[in-house]
Amino acid sequence: MGTLSPIAPGLWTDEVEPQLIGGAHKDSGRIVFPMPDGDAANAYDAVLLAREGTLWSWTVQGFEPKAPYTGPKPFAPYGVGYVELPGQVIVETRLTVTSSLKIGMPMRLVIEPFGDRATFAFAPAGDPA
Repeated sequence: MGTLSPIAPGLWTDEVEPQLIGGAHKDSGRIVFPMPDGDAANAYDAVLLAREGTLWSWTVQGFEPKAPYTGPKPFAPYGVGYVELPGQVIVETRLTVTSSLKIGMPMRLVIEPFGDRATFAFAPAGDPA
């Protein structure tokens, strides 16, 4: 994402085709996102998540969230949803579009600007990068 720093460290890999970094519980194998931090991290192994998934549910965030929201000003509505990564986890995510979305449609991971930083989002899989 060029020179923009991530909204939080350790959310995705720094690759040409980045991947989200989740955690697989060492005993149960259950995958979570994001990877836990602090003492909880000891119970998990880092795992790279799929770049593509399926739109599970979505809505439009039409009003500015309460503090500690530090996103772009002035606030603009944005899509938010859940994308199921096959065999792994359902990720809560920003969506790059709010029109033409259909439950079950293929989605792909993208990194995009968020104010003066970068965040992850999912876009319809057929959209250009």
